[in-house]
Amino acid sequence: MDFDVTHLVRSFGQLGVWGMVFAESGLLIGVLLPGDSLLFTAGFLASQNLLNIYALVLGAFICAVLGDNVGYATGHRVGRRLFRREDSRFFHKKHLISAQNFYDRHGRKAIVLARFMPVVRTFAPIVAGIGAMNYRIFVAYNIIGGFVWTFGITLLGYFLGQVIPDVDKYLIPIILVIVVVSFAPSIFHLYQERKSTRH
Repeated sequence: MDFDVTHLVRSFGQLGVWGMVFAESGLLIGVLLPGDSLLFTAGFLASQNLLNIYALVLGAFICAVLGDNVGYATGHRVGRRLFRREDSRFFHKKHLISAQNFYDRHGRKAIVLARFMPVVRTFAPIVAGIGAMNYRIFVAYNIIGGFVWTFGITLLGYFLGQVIPDVDKYLIPIILVIVVVSFAPSIFHLYQERKSTRH
């Protein structure tokens, strides 16, 4: 789906950013949301004094952690039924299977790494719940991943907005680069999976 991320953030403000971060972290509808570019753009707009950077990053962090906890609870309670569910606009079984393969390959650190992989980050906590991952361990990695993701990308947008004159002129190319970089690990992972199934 094509998003005008800047217009999205300007229209819905900090509450909208927090809500979308929560949804992408824990709700199936989150696969449609532009998490990385959303946080970067929100950080940039905060550098232009349109948002409060302190409230922005703290709220995004809290919503990311809470969202993943909702995803874990969903997986723990109804996870197996998801594998029997028919595909819909917001749910595709292949995403769940891809996240499970990623989780199986990378173990606990998948909770952290998945934060930087669109689609996978929505399904990783669900898979952790399905696999009955120790909840305390999940929470620890969830907090680490949520902190690095929200603070890292949002503050990157904020500081670039402060140090680069007229950075808004380059905002669209920068967001496109972020989108490409975000999807690169997922594409590489799928390539590795297909390569391994051929042998």
